[in-house]
Amino acid sequence: MTMPTSPEELRVSWHISTFSPNGGSDCVEAGPVLDGSDRIAVRHSHHPEGPIILYTRAEWNAFLAGVRANEFDFQ
Repeated sequence: MTMPTSPEELRVSWHISTFSPNGGSDCVEAGPVLDGSDRIAVRHSHHPEGPIILYTRAEWNAFLAGVRANEFDFQ
């Protein structure tokens, strides 16, 4: 993971989950950075001009695998 980045510095193809309530205004957005670096950007959809966190493809895939394996179910 890299430090938060300013949104003006990146071109990203943003995606919001279809499970997002309120038309996606209170959700996380994620998408590939369109610079050929194979990084994934993540931001809060309610604050799109706020900081962006960048992940490598390997980090993102590990996170998704953890989600699918219920590793983050803290109940």
